[in-house]
Order: sequence, then C-alpha cells, then structure tokens
Amino acid sequence: MKGFAMKKIGSIGWVEKEKPTIGPNDALVRPTALSPCTSDIHTVWAGAIGERTDMILGHEAIGIIEEVGELVKDFKKGDRVITAAITPDWNSVEAQGGFGMHSGGMLSGWKFSNFKDGVFAEYFHVNDADGNLAIIPDEIDDLSAVMACDMMSTGFHGAELADIQYGDNVLVIGVGPVGLMSVAGCALRGAAQIYAVGSRKNCTDLAREYGATEIINYRNGSIEEQVMKLTNNKGVDKVIIAGGDNDTFATAIKVLKAGGIIGNVNYLGEGEFVKIPRAEWGVGMGHKTIAGGLMPGGRRRMERLLDIIKAGRVDPSKMITHKFEGLDKVEEALMLMKDKPADLIKPIVLIKY
Repeated sequence: MKGFAMKKIGSIGWVEKEKPTIGPNDALVRPTALSPCTSDIHTVWAGAIGERTDMILGHEAIGIIEEVGELVKDFKKGDRVITAAITPDWNSVEAQGGFGMHSGGMLSGWKFSNFKDGVFAEYFHVNDADGNLAIIPDEIDDLSAVMACDMMSTGFHGAELADIQYGDNVLVIGVGPVGLMSVAGCALRGAAQIYAVGSRKNCTDLAREYGATEIINYRNGSIEEQVMKLTNNKGVDKVIIAGGDNDTFATAIKVLKAGGIIGNVNYLGEGEFVKIPRAEWGVGMGHKTIAGGLMPGGRRRMERLLDIIKAGRVDPSKMITHKFEGLDKVEEALMLMKDKPADLIKPIVLIKY
C-alpha cells in the first residue's frame, strides 16, 4: 500500500509498505477523511519524539472498516467509523487506573505515527477495535467527524484539566484549532468571561463564535498587562495553554489567581525546561496547579463528542478552511500546517473510493 511518511528527521515522502495485518481484537480501516496536525510538524521537523525511519504520519482519520479480527464483537466490514488520535490498550494497568492515554508507559496510548504507522495511507490498523472505534451517526458529516479525533478531544481536555466550573473567568492562550475547541469546551462548562489570546482575524472571529467574550492580541502588548487590566488586577481563575512555547507557562502563572489551575494541552516540541516564575508562583506555595495531559482516547470518548456534535452544541467543521480531494493531496495539506498561511485554521483531505 502507499503511505505518506517521515523518512527521517526533517524529511518526508511517499513509501510503499505491506497492508497492515490485524490481530483477533483489531481492525483494518480505509480512510475517507484525514487531517494533518501541528504535532506531525513537531514530529518531523523538530524531531520531538526522536528519529523515525519511513514511519507513516497522521493520527486524525475517519473511514470505512475493511476487515475485523475474529474476536471483535461490535463492528463489521463496511461500518463508517471514527478512531481517536489516542488508542489505548484497555486491559493495561494504566488504563485501569484511569490513564489509558499512558497505557504501557507515559504517552504510550499515542500509537499512530509514534510507535506504529499512522493514518496517511490506503489502510490503517486500529488496536482493540471494540475499545477504540465508534460508529459515526448518519447525521454527522465527514468534516465534523474528523475534527473530533484530536482537535475537539484535545481542546475539551484543556477545559477538563483546568476543571472549568460555572462562573469561572478563563484565559485561553492560543486560538488555533485546539484553542478554539478549548474555548467551546469552556463555554459548554459554564465559564463566565473567556479571554482568548490570538492575532489572526479568522481565528479570533471563530473564537468569539465559540464563546470567547474578549480577544487579547499579543501584538498589542503584554498578555499579562492586558489580562490584568481586563480583570481589574484580579487575574483569572483558570488558564488553558493551547499554544505558545515553553515560556508561556510564566505568563499563565502571572495572571492566575491563587488557588487557580492551568490546563496545558500544548505539545512542547522543543527545549529542555519550562520556566515557572518563583515569586508569582507564591514561592512554591500559591496553590497554583499546573495540569498537563494527553487527550483521552477510546470509544466512549468519541461517542460522547459525536453526541455533542449531533445535538448541535458545537460545530467543529467551522474550523476547516482548506479542503483537498485524494490521498495524493496529503503532502500539500501537511505543508500548509508547516507554513501556516494567514487564512489557515485546519485543512482536510477527503478520499473517495
């Protein structure tokens, strides 16, 4: 089969491989919609997870089941399905402890384009099909469904990590696709003021549509100063970091009230350390909690997100700005995520058979 791969750090290209073989609990899926992610960029050009050779990229896909193992109970050939970007081993000790995303070790629930070939291919393999696949309702189109694989799940996890409660005033740093979904998640959880940090008009306009009450443009001055002015020097109850770099944690700590929580869902692809300002962290005793986490995966997670879309609570397809047709367009879509033109939020590749 044909797949689009990381040849080595800094190098990408097409490869030919054997079609994946499946075990008794697994499934083989033909993708019908794919979406590249900034994580793919970190993996290839920053070498964020180390060297990989001819590893097929991609972790956001929906598709049609081609084959299932003999022990798979709830899915069959021809089913239209979604799989999360994170596909845990559900019988692992870590999953039993509530952290399936770390099944087998830290971040090891992230298998696609990490420990095994990803989804940018004619076929992709899904482990533990009954635990990691979900049927896509007929009412949900491919565009919305593929946004649930990672962007919606990760963005919502930012709101979960920050433990957004009714009436919380929240700062969301970064309004790319993940940050936009964090804004939507905060709104669904009952946040009061939602301050969204961004500079690109298409992103900030959509942030407002998803529930942001104020836009903070970092090009107009210090984020900290703008937040403190908007909050009458009180700061915010919660912060979600969905963009920026290793130094962004310093900003978050400075604007966070004592007793507040930072939820980080930003992939830190480079650098050795995260900076925490000592004094603003209450010299280590300010009860300012930092919670960083990889998104949950699994069937239940996907079914619940699809229910939210079906109910009309959130329309994640509004983030799609660029559409391509055919697997051969994956490279073009991926390079958009690398180059990030001003009109980009999220690209999608649709595949017909």
